Amino acid sequence: MDLNKELKKLESLYLQSPHRVFTMYLNTDPADPGNLKGKWQIHFKNAMQNFENYLEKDDDSDEKHNFWNVKEKVERFVQDEQPNFKKSVVIVAASDDSVWFAKTLQMPVENEFHWEETAKLDQLRRMQEEFPKTGIILTQQEEIKCIDANLGSVNDTKVFELDLDTEDWRLHEGAHLADRNMGTSGAKSSKQDEFKDRFEAHRERWYKQVAPKLDKLAKDNGWQRIYLVGAQEETDELENAMNKPVEDKVNKNLLNHEETKVIEEVVFA
Repeated sequence: MDLNKELKKLESLYLQSPHRVFTMYLNTDPADPGNLKGKWQIHFKNAMQNFENYLEKDDDSDEKHNFWNVKEKVERFVQDEQPNFKKSVVIVAASDDSVWFAKTLQMPVENEFHWEETAKLDQLRRMQEEFPKTGIILTQQEEIKCIDANLGSVNDTKVFELDLDTEDWRLHEGAHLADRNMGTSGAKSSKQDEFKDRFEAHRERWYKQVAPKLDKLAKDNGWQRIYLVGAQEETDELENAMNKPVEDKVNKNLLNHEETKVIEEVVFA
């Protein structure tokens, strides 16, 4: 998701009666004391009911019909995505079907509901400033994982693996190295020790080889912030090899952690 493009589209949205734009920021953060026992469901239900009550007093039957159509889509999205809820849900829906923006996000919001001529975007703009397009590069010797993230959510993940026979880095397909290296413990330990010595001897050269691929990935994805994660000597070496500036380095081994957990640990910690 390129939020800059999305925001431009949403900013240009203006609908005349009987059409309107529905905007919702729903706080679903389970750690928020205000959401104990699923209180977000009450906030959501009450907000939708308030709109219906207001429109029932209005003589514009077309606008009521348009709201009910949007309400049905919004309720279906909330119901379908509930198992995937994180900290918030943001929806901008045009009643003429020209725009449907619906995201479950890892960033907090304040509850806000609107049914007006334009979309209300202040909270989205604030989130974009706080969490722009971000690249998290996790390195662990011969494997480098790159997480493309925006608004605290994962857009894509790519893994580069060093082919020790050709000494080339390539996009990795299939199970991660950690999953594949589950041989006998004795043989595995011996190979790891042998590789570690070889990696230390050639690390600078190998990281210089992969750095242009990482720089290109950062450019293609429009990363405004880059984080390097791994052992200090490896992140230092990789930072020196890359042209793109690095926002911060986190000296932890998080390569095999789930991507959303990595974002929490690296960006929101």
